[in-house]
Amino acid sequence: MASLRLSARHLRASQLYNRDFSLPRISSSTFRASFSTALSPPSKAVVYEQHGPPDQVLRVIDLPPVELRENDVCVKMLAAPINPSDINRIEGVYPVRPPVPAVGGYEGVGEVHALGSAVTGLSIGDWVIPSPPSFGTWQTYIVKEETVWHKIRKDLPMEYAATVTVNPLTALRMLEDFIKLTSGDSIVQNGATSIVGQCIIQLANIHGIRNINIIRDRAGSEEVKEKLKMLGADEVYTGSQLEVKNVKSLLGGLPEPILGFNCVGGESATLVLKFLRQGGTMVTYGGMSKKPITASTSSFIFKDLALRGFWLQKWMSSEKANDCRAMIDYLLSLVQSGKLKYEMELVPFEDFNVALNKALGKLGSHPKQVIRF
Repeated sequence: MASLRLSARHLRASQLYNRDFSLPRISSSTFRASFSTALSPPSKAVVYEQHGPPDQVLRVIDLPPVELRENDVCVKMLAAPINPSDINRIEGVYPVRPPVPAVGGYEGVGEVHALGSAVTGLSIGDWVIPSPPSFGTWQTYIVKEETVWHKIRKDLPMEYAATVTVNPLTALRMLEDFIKLTSGDSIVQNGATSIVGQCIIQLANIHGIRNINIIRDRAGSEEVKEKLKMLGADEVYTGSQLEVKNVKSLLGGLPEPILGFNCVGGESATLVLKFLRQGGTMVTYGGMSKKPITASTSSFIFKDLALRGFWLQKWMSSEKANDCRAMIDYLLSLVQSGKLKYEMELVPFEDFNVALNKALGKLGSHPKQVIRF
């Protein structure tokens, strides 16, 4: 991945980015007015001008200052993750994506750097996140209207603030939106080592929900099982352990799950279905194996199973999203109290290409990559 300064070509491209987490507006009048107009500092951003493999199309460029209007807030970004959906947007395969050229990133946390003259709800030094999240968080300074920013607590690690919106919120909503669970009920999931999976374990545990977890066969799987059990997992199985005629014989004293979560697809999704009890529901929120879900006819006729889907971005656009900020505050309170945690790796912005290669799986298995600006 190359690092280059803003050329005339990039400057012309920047006209397309506007304030929706894009490259900022800039014109000769902005420069002429700079002596009397509040401006953001110059910024560095990770951008792409066409869709394609991220390690080929991403560039780090310098961006000029942006004018602060009266309702604007200039935020100095502190941290932002590299999520699988970020990769898919850059590749051009995600259902909703910004027009190119675009700045990468979708969630993150920043510190208020400067305020427009009419801003009253924020102060310099406050920590804020875009809520709902928006495109373009992979840059050092962002200027957006005050209404975009949600003030959050500062007494927690920045990497949690940077990642609370997408994965933990997905886990919370899936546990609450499909089946009314009560203490003592049981759930089952694959992809248990993902951040969503880790959050599901802990959130379920808080409410007395028993959980069965499926992980892929790999070196060190016993260590992975122990880590998940320390988070509150009741049972953890590898795929090969479930190659039995009746997976429910492994439940012991646990009740049959009424709700299942699938982010893998293929045979792993089939295993989730096998665990579900009569009338159970499986919610799919990802497809990491890129293999289809196969459900037997008997699953529908004799077990009356339901297959559902969850997409956070669609949920954010519904009336339910009005409570999004309160949910984020709740999740961050769990982080602060030590009841919600997951593995991440903070990487300096100057090492973005290393973090990208880790996120792409080129350097083996690594925790969630979070860029520190």
